[in-house]
Amino acid sequence: MEPREGRRAVFLTMAIFFLQPLGFGVWLALIPHVKDTLGLSKSELAVALLGLPLALLVTLQVAGRVVGWLGLRRMMAYAFAAQGAAAILPLLAVSQETLFLALAGFGFAAAFLEVGLNAYAGRLEPAVGRLVMNRCHGFWALGLMAGSLLVVGFAEIASPLALISIVSLLSCAAGAWISHRLPRAGATDGEGWLVRRPLRDLPRALLFIGAFMFLMTLIEGAMGDWAAVYLAERVPGMAAQAGIAVSIFSAFLAAGRFAGDALESRFGPIGLARGSALVGLLGVGCLVLPLPIAFAYLGFAMVGLGVAAGYPLGVSAVSALDEAYQPANVAIMSTSALAGFLIGPPLIGFLGDAIGLQSALAVLAPAMAACLWLSNWLAPGEAAPAKSEAAS
Repeated sequence: MEPREGRRAVFLTMAIFFLQPLGFGVWLALIPHVKDTLGLSKSELAVALLGLPLALLVTLQVAGRVVGWLGLRRMMAYAFAAQGAAAILPLLAVSQETLFLALAGFGFAAAFLEVGLNAYAGRLEPAVGRLVMNRCHGFWALGLMAGSLLVVGFAEIASPLALISIVSLLSCAAGAWISHRLPRAGATDGEGWLVRRPLRDLPRALLFIGAFMFLMTLIEGAMGDWAAVYLAERVPGMAAQAGIAVSIFSAFLAAGRFAGDALESRFGPIGLARGSALVGLLGVGCLVLPLPIAFAYLGFAMVGLGVAAGYPLGVSAVSALDEAYQPANVAIMSTSALAGFLIGPPLIGFLGDAIGLQSALAVLAPAMAACLWLSNWLAPGEAAPAKSEAAS
């Protein structure tokens, strides 16, 4: 890719990574509002929240084929249009069941963008000859933070339905427009990419990377869905502004990802992953120990930093395993990651009803500790021998 075209591709890719989660950030900040409006308990809300990751999990199994059929850019344009409409559905829910179905519709559309964005960014790094994955996901976290801040800033002057409608439709329309203007992802734009192979030929490293991603996203999903509820419970008088917890978490998630490429260049993927996990462990301690509320804000920030590099490191690692099966590898990794999103929020919700939300978050500590060992599989130099061994 020519330098000028490469710079353009990086700029546009970061733009769509920012636009994709804007509506989702609005939704996360509105979870306490929807919970109170529908009169749901924590466990009832936890079940309803399963709709999104379950739909993602199912849809990811076919997303790789759709890439090979439509190509990356066209698929992302269609998926942005679908997500813009689907993001409005949760605010139209009238019961636990309809909330589950509404979130499933949102997850269906988001699954195609999950594969499309990551597969494109995975091909972009070798094309431009530098690390960009962490920054791409930094813009994703920045979009998540911006969406939640819009709720905090405009809660008094706009209804929740109007706010999510405006943000989702405008951001997804822009995302669809930009998707058409991305440079081609190779000569075929992803059309004809391979998606099937025997299980025995799966790279062994892919299993360990998947486990790492599962635990990282379990933590990220639990914090994303329950941070605002946690703060609303600890400080009842500021329930309307509890979305600031999501904003803090997302801001430091973004900060960690923007710094991630430079830190990875200096310390390597394994060093970055280990350091991040240690910071995340300290953050969980700030949230679950009987400390003043100021430590909770510090905890949101540290957990955000702790999980920041996890997802981009995983995407880069699986993208380096086998170019021919790149979308299939990304889909498998995304399935593992979304299993974490699937299990984390309801696990915390059910435990929160039983022992209290603050105590329930303690289960995130062993998950973060396990990531310290699994980080050994994130270096491309370690992954390649495992792949060859598995295929032989």
